[in-house]
Amino acid sequence: MPVIELRKISRHYQMGQQLIKAVDAIDLTIDRNEYVMFAGSSGSGKSTVMNIVGCLDTPTAGEYVLNGHNVAGLDENALAEIRNLEIGFIFQTFNLLPRATALKNVMQPLIYRGMRYSERKAAAEEVLDRVGLAARANHLPNELSGGQRQRVAIARALVTRPSILLADEPTGNLDSQTTIEILGLFDELHRAGQTIVVVTHEPDVAAHGTRIIRLRDGRIESDKANERRHVH
Repeated sequence: MPVIELRKISRHYQMGQQLIKAVDAIDLTIDRNEYVMFAGSSGSGKSTVMNIVGCLDTPTAGEYVLNGHNVAGLDENALAEIRNLEIGFIFQTFNLLPRATALKNVMQPLIYRGMRYSERKAAAEEVLDRVGLAARANHLPNELSGGQRQRVAIARALVTRPSILLADEPTGNLDSQTTIEILGLFDELHRAGQTIVVVTHEPDVAAHGTRIIRLRDGRIESDKANERRHVH
């Protein structure tokens, strides 16, 4: 069963007299353990697709089946629940709680699961170790480098054991060496079986995916397996 199925998904909105077709009748299937890059210039529709896939936005038309659930018509509360169960988000700006330690930041999504404190702590420690940050568990975000903050954000996304890891320009605020390290971590997670979907406008980043989907003007321009994949 595919993890993600988009059937004739559109997202249109009105700006004054003009109808903007941010996404226009897209069909797309993503299987378990794929590592998919959505590439395209600004305004191509890639962020809108990402928001729909992440249940942050609802399509104007079409069907979206996520892990067997048709989520296109769900209300805000139901979408929030699906997001919490199925999707781990990673953002360009890290979105960490500034006054919480790395450990507390990673434990945060588990609060809604009704887990005991000791279970949440153990799960958070395990994923921090997995991203190479066990020694930094008690540091605050401002005591960490950009790359370390992004690792905390990745650990927070992983802690709920999501069906999909969704990353929006995850290396946008990182220098080139740190970018290589973070993409190396994504490669490891993919090898371990994680389904990963990344939005990027950078060709070097897109080259890490096993499949590259290029968007233009709200439509899929190309969708190809990445033969020249480079993994460090």
